[in-house]
Amino acid sequence: MAQYTVRPKKHLGQHFLADPNIARRIVESLRLPEGVGEVLEIGPGMGVLTQYLLENPAYQTSVVEIDTESVAYLTAHYPALAPRIYATDFLRQDLETMFPGAPLAIIGNFPYNISTQIFFQVLASRQQVREVVGMLQKEVAERLAEPPGSKTYGILSVLLQAYYDIEYLFTVPPHVFVPPPKVESAVVRLTRNKVEKLDCDEKLFFRVVKQAFSTRRKTLRNALKPLGMSTETMAADIFDKRAEQLGVADFVLLTNLVAQA
Repeated sequence: MAQYTVRPKKHLGQHFLADPNIARRIVESLRLPEGVGEVLEIGPGMGVLTQYLLENPAYQTSVVEIDTESVAYLTAHYPALAPRIYATDFLRQDLETMFPGAPLAIIGNFPYNISTQIFFQVLASRQQVREVVGMLQKEVAERLAEPPGSKTYGILSVLLQAYYDIEYLFTVPPHVFVPPPKVESAVVRLTRNKVEKLDCDEKLFFRVVKQAFSTRRKTLRNALKPLGMSTETMAADIFDKRAEQLGVADFVLLTNLVAQA
């Protein structure tokens, strides 16, 4: 097994995991739904997760890394991986182009400053991404799995829960990172559910959810005024509620009301 060197790169917004036991536990959290063999690691750095991924012959492991130093390190220490190292920005990639027709699992110690953007990319490729195991800021991890009614329940909670079953797996303390972050981290697992398509216009669903939470203290009657619904439609009882009170099914219903207005 290759030995990795942890090097802080604060400018990337990333804190590198320095505890091999936790690294192995994160990798072992992958379940790989039936038919999934491709595993893409985002931001591998010096390979603390990568080395355990490569131990499993069932995984066809690829990595995407924007930092040139890390790419050079991975290429030197994991030569067999070299053809599957994508030296690029994950947020600028199209997964269907990278892995044509292949169902995919994603794993990574996600940089705090782009973790939300990573999940929006996952949503954009939701028919292909069947599982995600990610370590991110604890506050964000809790938000993803939060049920309706919480102050932290928000846009990403609804959109991800529409298509994925979300599990908060475990908390990771700051001292196992270099440099140590000022907050706790957590590992979550997202598993694609059986919803291939929502029972509504999905583009409008995304728009309604985002607009509903844009002024979350207001009732939906006020928050959704910019969507231009009729007074008759807005008289429905659901418009008396606030966005955080609605689950996915409620937002589907709301979307259909907006579509009819």
